[in-house]
Amino acid sequence: MSIENRSRIRHLLACMVTATALAYGSPAIAADNDFTVVFPAGSACTFDLQVAGSGGNFHMIEFTDKNGTVVRTIGAGTGSALRFTNLATGNEFSTRSNGAVSIKTANPDGSSTQTSTGHNVLFLFPTDNPPGPSTTLIVGRVVFTIDVYGNFNVQKVSGNTTDICAAVF
Repeated sequence: MSIENRSRIRHLLACMVTATALAYGSPAIAADNDFTVVFPAGSACTFDLQVAGSGGNFHMIEFTDKNGTVVRTIGAGTGSALRFTNLATGNEFSTRSNGAVSIKTANPDGSSTQTSTGHNVLFLFPTDNPPGPSTTLIVGRVVFTIDVYGNFNVQKVSGNTTDICAAVF
């Protein structure tokens, strides 16, 4: 998968799942999914990981400078209810839709800094820092930069974390 396509998929998925929460009890995913994405082994987990989601009510607002360039984006609301599936074993982990806020600020060098609070899923690939593959549910706060190639550099994580790859292994 090319860097450009991987970055687009991760950005699209991040917009769809940026606000999720751990489901205690029965799975919260509806039978009809709004989207399904499969991450090949070695990208988000060491095995093929399918992410299916439905629902949510997330809104994004862009702020521009006097030249019309987007300098900041704020997203808030509820993300999709998600089902993570290890395609090799069939093991699943589900989340329900819950709230979060993400603020993404453009940096002068073309990178951006994102601060997300609430219930968020962070996918890290081998090109990220720390290097993946990993998929983590974070209930708290995460701050990371995104370089011009779409690589993440995690600055800080606080709150409760769940290793989704381990949960579906």
